[in-house]
Amino acid sequence: MNASPTAPTAPTAVMAEDEPVLAQALQRELQALWPALRVLATARDGASAVQLALAHRPDVLFFDIRMPALSGLEAAAELADLWPQSCAFPLLVFVTAYDEYAVQAFAAQALDYVLKPVRADRLAVTVERLKNRLQQRAAQPTDLDPLLAQLRALLHGQTASLAPAQPPLQLLQASVGAQLRMVPVDQVLRLEAADKYVRVFTLDGAEVLLRTPLKDLMQGLDAQVFWQIHRGSVVRAAAIESVTRDALGKLSLRVKGHSEPLPVSRLYAHQFKAM
Repeated sequence: MNASPTAPTAPTAVMAEDEPVLAQALQRELQALWPALRVLATARDGASAVQLALAHRPDVLFFDIRMPALSGLEAAAELADLWPQSCAFPLLVFVTAYDEYAVQAFAAQALDYVLKPVRADRLAVTVERLKNRLQQRAAQPTDLDPLLAQLRALLHGQTASLAPAQPPLQLLQASVGAQLRMVPVDQVLRLEAADKYVRVFTLDGAEVLLRTPLKDLMQGLDAQVFWQIHRGSVVRAAAIESVTRDALGKLSLRVKGHSEPLPVSRLYAHQFKAM
């Protein structure tokens, strides 16, 4: 007697939306358009979205762009860094309120998006795309590198679009106790995001704090001089002494004056492709 064929596994999804009413509306529309899709969990913030996605490993992610702590883009980038190499990364759909920049940016990077409030006809187009891409992925494994390049372009493009043009920074105004210290940029070794502050490590071994968010600070730094190696970490390229790849393929580097290695996220590992 022949064994019966295995039934196809139902596609799964995780959603991230900080407004419950909008999350319910999206789930309701998805249920009508794609009854086979199982929404496994819904997150209210970016950090929770990352953890839920890692726990459930869904086929599709619906990430709201604007969420507390981590934006949808930042959550997707962090998730890509943590995602196990043995599993296919979920298909990404970003949910955004109407914004001309967002529409142009997502279209340019060929990443799917859904506008809020959700329209059934537009969502139907996305659903068909997702079904087709899931079929293609089953036949041929996907490469994560193109997605990382798309996320980099969106993250840096969005930051640049929101910031007015400004000349390169020459000095940083840093807090040292009750005093304000002027730190020449050419003395900066690396920068590290820490809650609402940025820790600045200088070539002479000093450490000071800035109140400016790292993503804003990056707009005034020369990208050829300072390399971002992680969502919250930037180093002076000329100070990199060595780069190491471990057995799992993860990169870390050492900079002058620091004994501890610094992790390099997948999002920025392209800078060390020669390895």
